[in-house]
Amino acid sequence: MQREWIVVVGATGAFGSVMVERFLARGFGVVAVARSEAALAGLAAAHPGLLPCRADISRDDAIEAIRAALPGPVRMAVHGPGVAVGGGVLTIDTAALVDAVNIKVGGLLRLARAVDGRLEKDSRLVAIGGHYGFEPTAYAAAAGIANAALVNVVRQLSLAYGSRGITAHLVAPGPADTERLRRVAADRARLQGTTVEAVLESMKSESSLHAFTEPGQVAWALEMLLAPEATAMTGSTLMLDAGRRRGLP
Repeated sequence: MQREWIVVVGATGAFGSVMVERFLARGFGVVAVARSEAALAGLAAAHPGLLPCRADISRDDAIEAIRAALPGPVRMAVHGPGVAVGGGVLTIDTAALVDAVNIKVGGLLRLARAVDGRLEKDSRLVAIGGHYGFEPTAYAAAAGIANAALVNVVRQLSLAYGSRGITAHLVAPGPADTERLRRVAADRARLQGTTVEAVLESMKSESSLHAFTEPGQVAWALEMLLAPEATAMTGSTLMLDAGRRRGLP
């Protein structure tokens, strides 16, 4: 039986590196995509079984770079790059907002086009969005707008690929206690005249469980989507936000 592959865009980040480890442990081949050659080299050294692919998903030349790196059928393609927070809607630089949409939405379309010829029945296209796309906040306009746009794009991909038995999914985690979040917390702490830990505790309290999302929880959700039963979920969103979203539905 030919080995199946999983493509992870944003593989060197806090979420992506855990995904890579979990998928390799399950016996999948992994194509790890990231912009930093040094970070990819470090990831490859830790996980000799993966195939590194240096590509900038914000550029169209990433399509051919990823396509050329694929050695076999793609079981799942995961689009998980991060974007800058960039501040609130009244102060954010418009170029930063456009860049976020390009990375999240344009990047997902570039990934889909790169893997299209390697997709088979029951393959999965997965975007990692965020709860800010459903629950806007005053300090993360770029993430909120870009992740909200992903909801529509994932629905459209589910329609476009449905006749081939290929499904599309959006996973929306809440904030995770990562180095990136601590940088955001440090900026807020300076503005509020408080400590980073106080800001982090305040952010935790925004959720029903008073908790951050863990990278391993997102990796679990992706593993669940590999099950045949997950076909019924195409076009839908999995909220992994520890209960931050208050709106209905």
